[in-house]
Amino acid sequence: MPLDLEEQEQVDQLKAFWQKYRNLITSVVTAALFAYAGYSGYQWWRTSQATAASQLYETMIAAINKGDKDQTLRAADDLQKQFSSTPYAAMSSLIAAKIASDAGDSAKAMDYLRWAAKNSSDQGYLALAKLRLISQLIEQGAAKDFSEADTILKEKPVAGFEALWLERRGDWYLAQQNIPEARKSYEAAWAQLNQAKEFPEEARRLLKVKLDAVGGVAQ
Repeated sequence: MPLDLEEQEQVDQLKAFWQKYRNLITSVVTAALFAYAGYSGYQWWRTSQATAASQLYETMIAAINKGDKDQTLRAADDLQKQFSSTPYAAMSSLIAAKIASDAGDSAKAMDYLRWAAKNSSDQGYLALAKLRLISQLIEQGAAKDFSEADTILKEKPVAGFEALWLERRGDWYLAQQNIPEARKSYEAAWAQLNQAKEFPEEARRLLKVKLDAVGGVAQ
């Protein structure tokens, strides 16, 4: 059916528009398709990574139940190397640190904690790794250990863990016999912890013991 004059003008305009902008339109559409493909691929990769990491983590738990320390630590190492972006890597590193520490290998324990403190994708595990590392460093007691602990304590606390950061600062002062500063830190920690209902009662009792030991006042 022949086109009328108005329809023919519209077709001609469309052809002219396409001739002028077809390269740009093609580029935009291609870029959008690549972006979507990239996003879809990334989502698949994340899912596959999480699945594989969970399977390796289950292997680690099985090794723990069997009392196989070497296999447990190997699994933790593999999770660090192969699945560092998943929460399983940090979680396994915290467990491995405890196992290494219980076995008397404090250096290896701190290596696991340092890794988790640097690489954890989960804020909760990140906080726990840093807090436990600080405690281990304070326990070591050398000048370099106090310096490393001080560096971590000067970082911005992980949200929700401010009270425990202050408590560790108090531990840091107390280990160096600075009682007045330890008292200030413990009192500040108590003021925050006493308002944070999500922390277990055991955490409050432990802090209260420290506070009493330095003559602090629980307010």
